[in-house]
Amino acid sequence: MKSLQQIFSDFNSLNVLIVGDVMLDSYIWGAVERISPEAPVPVVNVKKRDVRLGGAANVALNVQALGANPVMVALCGDDDAGKRLQQIVKDQHLSTDGLVVSAARPTTVKTRVIASSQHIVRVDDESDKPSSAEEEHELLKRIEKLLPSCHAVVFEDYDKGVISPGLVTQTVAFAKKKGIPTIVDPKKRNFLAYQQVTLFKPNLKEMREGLKVELEAGNMVQLESAIKILKDKLAVEGVMATLSEHGVYMDYQNEKLKLPAHPREIADVSGAGDTVVSIAALCVALKLSPKQIAALSNLGGGLVCQHVGVVPIDKDELLAEAQRVGI
Repeated sequence: MKSLQQIFSDFNSLNVLIVGDVMLDSYIWGAVERISPEAPVPVVNVKKRDVRLGGAANVALNVQALGANPVMVALCGDDDAGKRLQQIVKDQHLSTDGLVVSAARPTTVKTRVIASSQHIVRVDDESDKPSSAEEEHELLKRIEKLLPSCHAVVFEDYDKGVISPGLVTQTVAFAKKKGIPTIVDPKKRNFLAYQQVTLFKPNLKEMREGLKVELEAGNMVQLESAIKILKDKLAVEGVMATLSEHGVYMDYQNEKLKLPAHPREIADVSGAGDTVVSIAALCVALKLSPKQIAALSNLGGGLVCQHVGVVPIDKDELLAEAQRVGI
């Protein structure tokens, strides 16, 4: 079995295609010292503003932070936010080869107002309408061109319209021809469209909504039943269900295991799923064992929750923590 040092070194040789919804995460940081006289709401005195890559672009940042090379295929608007997104992508030394600019939709921007480390409110500028036939055609052209040089494909679905059943079917078919694994972070709209992917990574809420089943976090009978239904419906090779404070459950390559969450001081859960799917994709590409995939992904998802706002994983911190807990 490879050592952790070797695994983390091998991450550096991987290319990962990320298909999904890119966005900007905008932050307004401030302090609350009074309540508004106009309505019973806090008045936030702004101290700092910050704009970061979010959604599928945050998956790209996580993949990059782990040492691998991310390649994004996504839509952004032909607007000021879209231009800013493209500039930040370039500033982060990420490729823009897979970005399709559309004049028919806005760039998704999520603005979070945070005061004294408390998330006060979020304001979303977005459209979730499905991509047009022309947009989908352009996306598939980029996928067909970029996929052959990649070692894994991640579908990062935020239900903003980039991913469609047709795009999923054709991308999975391309990947299967090349022997490239496909890893999915799903949302409700396309939940049952991911037929025959390699690893499907839902959380509890997504499983409840996607399968329309009763599912309590700590109920193993319900969980195993839901995963069996999921595997039967989608014919996927494996399912890794993230269970928040209950850890992670893995059913992959004839192995079933549940790992507990590591105790953490949770500051913000935003972006944890992006980190989990990024680590899982690299581990699947390296053909690691189900236990190693689940353990490293579970560990990384917990680590980023200690930070306020959406931040990518720190590779050195993840390696040190993995060594400390004995993965």
